[in-house]
Amino acid sequence: MLNKNFLRRGCLVITGILFLIFLMQYNKIEKTELLSTEGRTFEKAVVTEVISDNLTENGNRVGNQTVRLRLCSGKFKNEKVEAISSSSYLFGATCKKGMKVIALVSESQGEVIASVYSADREFSLYFMIAVFLLVIILIGGKKGAASVMGLGFTIVCVLFLFLPMIYRGVSPIFSAVVVAVITTVVTIYLISGISVKSLTAISGTVTGVVMAVIFAGIFGKVTQITGYNVSDIEELIYLEEKTAIKINELLFAGILIASLGAVMDVGMSIASTLQEIYSRRPDLGMWDLFKSGMNVGKDMMGTMSNTLILAFAGGSLNTLVFIFAYNYSYHQIINMYSIGIELMQGISASMGVILTVPFTSLAGAFFISGKVLKKRFSQEGS
Repeated sequence: MLNKNFLRRGCLVITGILFLIFLMQYNKIEKTELLSTEGRTFEKAVVTEVISDNLTENGNRVGNQTVRLRLCSGKFKNEKVEAISSSSYLFGATCKKGMKVIALVSESQGEVIASVYSADREFSLYFMIAVFLLVIILIGGKKGAASVMGLGFTIVCVLFLFLPMIYRGVSPIFSAVVVAVITTVVTIYLISGISVKSLTAISGTVTGVVMAVIFAGIFGKVTQITGYNVSDIEELIYLEEKTAIKINELLFAGILIASLGAVMDVGMSIASTLQEIYSRRPDLGMWDLFKSGMNVGKDMMGTMSNTLILAFAGGSLNTLVFIFAYNYSYHQIINMYSIGIELMQGISASMGVILTVPFTSLAGAFFISGKVLKKRFSQEGS
């Protein structure tokens, strides 16, 4: 049995290495140049002097600051340059002596030209991420560490598999399904290993996310909402003209990816509950296990659906504030594309969660009470 475990782990390591090699090769893409950045770089810098400030008597900042920067990276590292920092909410920064910033640097006729792009947030961002991961590990222990590994794997798949697939012209919906299946299998394996519980959770999760995107497609057909009705469609059409990206499917692929976490949570929770119930009451039949799963799932439906709806509502809070403040009419609100899209995302994701409950309960009742599967997995796990 020890040899079997060693062989299994060896196969998993080899599979992981091959997958990483595949990702490295798959990401070797010659991207179409959409915006020329020749001669322009973003570099780390430190403010050494505020030459002229833009602080007015009433405490507001108007116009630009003029500062002196010491460049800390790039071709002109350690050179001191004069730069402008705007008072924009999106670009620039309120500079103080010693402050770390990111500078937009270019060269013209031998002269270095710089402007402050933003404050340097790199360390702060990584610090907050580290705190988040540390809390997961401290509270979750080994399971928490496995969750962190699963999260890391998911991020890798989204950045280095999902996005390159879309850029290469693969259907975004198909790409999302592939990534959803891979991340679900790996995440649940890391948490629960190879077991009937894992098989149950994977079956319910995959079915739930597929049902979510199917319902989103039906929703779009009925309401005449397509992937071309999003707010930044002009930029996306430009991308479609210059690349192989199928922008009409991005909206629906996004719904699938967005619903994956909640659906996986429901699937895993029901599978774990059914496994625990069966371990204490092995005399229960398929129908009893199915009813138990449904009872647990019914309690989760409301909270998880609320979570998804509120998450999408929070993402469109600016739009909701505008609607409220400008007192839009009912017929205008209900027929706005932005409102329709938010409703489609929230309802479709919630539909995926809801349908995960019966599918996971049914899969759990079949797999967990199945004598052949139970015996096989128990032998492999021993």
